Amino acid sequence: MTQMVEMPRVQTCTVTACGYNHGGCTAFAITIGSNSSECDTFVDSGSGGTGQALAQVGACKRADCMHNTDLECHATAIVVGPSADKADCLTYEPR
Repeated sequence: MTQMVEMPRVQTCTVTACGYNHGGCTAFAITIGSNSSECDTFVDSGSGGTGQALAQVGACKRADCMHNTDLECHATAIVVGPSADKADCLTYEPR
């Protein structure tokens, strides 16, 4: 049996144009991309998510981040906000 591990929470998301942001990120889990730490889960419009702001980091493809080990984020929590792309992980720190 596979053991579930605690995934870091999306502490805040200030990207109001995302269809998952309703007073916080309501996606069940997000993916952080490999280019400039973009949130691959970002959707430009619509309404999505669980209805509760309890999002977690499901996967992180940014291998050069100090919080990333084997494509999993080990930060306590992350912050998503506008940056180089429409939505970026602002917790990213290069190794």
